[in-house]
Amino acid sequence: MAEQVQQVRAIRTRRAILSAAAKIFEERGYQAATISEILAAAGVTKGALYFHFQSKEDLAHGVLSSQNQNLAIPDRSTMIQEIVDMMMLHTYRLQTDPMVRASVRLAMDQLAQGLDRSGPWLAWVAPITERLERAQTRGELLPHVTAAETADVIVGTYAGIQSMSQALTDYQDLGVRVTALLRHLLPSIVQASVLASVDISESRALKVYNDAVRYSQDHVTEEAAKATA
Repeated sequence: MAEQVQQVRAIRTRRAILSAAAKIFEERGYQAATISEILAAAGVTKGALYFHFQSKEDLAHGVLSSQNQNLAIPDRSTMIQEIVDMMMLHTYRLQTDPMVRASVRLAMDQLAQGLDRSGPWLAWVAPITERLERAQTRGELLPHVTAAETADVIVGTYAGIQSMSQALTDYQDLGVRVTALLRHLLPSIVQASVLASVDISESRALKVYNDAVRYSQDHVTEEAAKATA
């Protein structure tokens, strides 16, 4: 029992440190942020922080990895809808999750000297490339499309759109901008017969988030049942 209490306390402490680091990184940027500021924001001792994270860089990587929260999207009827829903899910989380916003700020921070910011970019490009390759096999794409190149274009243009939205409206209009992006981009890569069934409406972001939460919870429940069987 005592061990479980310690584990729960350790998890809470780690989350508090990451949340504080996210806040400071988002407000100040990686270079200007200090361990002292993060300690003050988290309300923990230096020993507690260094128990979980070895350095400011290690803390930053913890925040960066939060973009890849364990939320899975259920299978959709087309690979293109799955790609759209990945973007919709991230859009919703950018609008509602401070940790994800801080992670994106870090990933885009060109002044973050010595910090490897490639992780989130690669974590986006890989699954989109995979789905585009499957879409190609299933005849969902136009003949000229190269999966890896198109995945880079999708990730890069989304990054620019979200950065513009953050600067102008603090992400309030991100859903509108993402829908506009998809309306311009998809006809250049997707077969018209497939495109007709793809939902890119602004309201889809919340639906996708709710689907992902339910799907992930069901998956956890299934795994727990297997483990105790």
